[in-house]
Amino acid sequence: MSLPPPRWRSLLFVPAHVERFIARAHERGADGIILDMEDAVPAAEKPQARQTLAGSIAAIGSRGPAVLVRVNRGLRALAADLEAAVVPGLAGLVLPKVEEAGYVRDVSAAVAELEAERGIAPGTVRLLLQIETPAALYALPAIASADPRSVAMMLGPEDFCAALGAIPGPAALLGPNLAVLMAARAAGLMPMGFVGSIGQFQDLDAFRRTIAEARQLGFRGALAVHPAQVAIMNELFAPDAAEIDWARRVVAGDAEARASGRGAFQIGGKMIDPPVVRRAEEILALAG
Repeated sequence: MSLPPPRWRSLLFVPAHVERFIARAHERGADGIILDMEDAVPAAEKPQARQTLAGSIAAIGSRGPAVLVRVNRGLRALAADLEAAVVPGLAGLVLPKVEEAGYVRDVSAAVAELEAERGIAPGTVRLLLQIETPAALYALPAIASADPRSVAMMLGPEDFCAALGAIPGPAALLGPNLAVLMAARAAGLMPMGFVGSIGQFQDLDAFRRTIAEARQLGFRGALAVHPAQVAIMNELFAPDAAEIDWARRVVAGDAEARASGRGAFQIGGKMIDPPVVRRAEEILALAG
């Protein structure tokens, strides 16, 4: 089954065991909600969180946002998470600390079995891959192209910097973020993320600058840990009216040029050639 690529400008983390957060998750304006079974849930609370997961997925999904679940990395916990999470209404799984391609394929195979057992259309559950260790950087192309169920990839800045022994910031994160972005683009995945700490929500002006830069670099969405981040992501990861107008003029000009046997043309005194046309087409796709 071939599904259209997701449009996830903003994915908001919500602890999977905190009912009051889950009850209002759909009100936050995020394109998707990530019910976090990993870092946000204490070990003692994970069994109970799994028992309520199907109900939480149904409740949030019925109100509009896509619902994803971030699973745990360890095999026993991962198996329990998959059994609890892969239910009708689940849009995707967030896989933390991915380090090699075989792991992605193994998870995808398990998900395929659960889809078949539970009457879920094959390929419905997508995978968002989190790169969180320096070791993973050496396997990025293989990870990104490991399985057709994968649709997005991003750097996990906090875990990555902890593994690196660095402080989250541009000096430590720009290079790894660009490596993930390029591997994602090469494999046809949506690159997600930004160059900075995911916990940066107290200074929203600074956060706005960070997201604007991420869009310019080529990222198309990101994960949020606070509702205040969501509106900024939704605004800046979408093209504005001026961009859409420019893109429409470029696409129309390209059609006219090709009909006249020309490979390039001008708009506003600037030369337009195929790479610029591709950028315009992506802007229109982002605009829906």
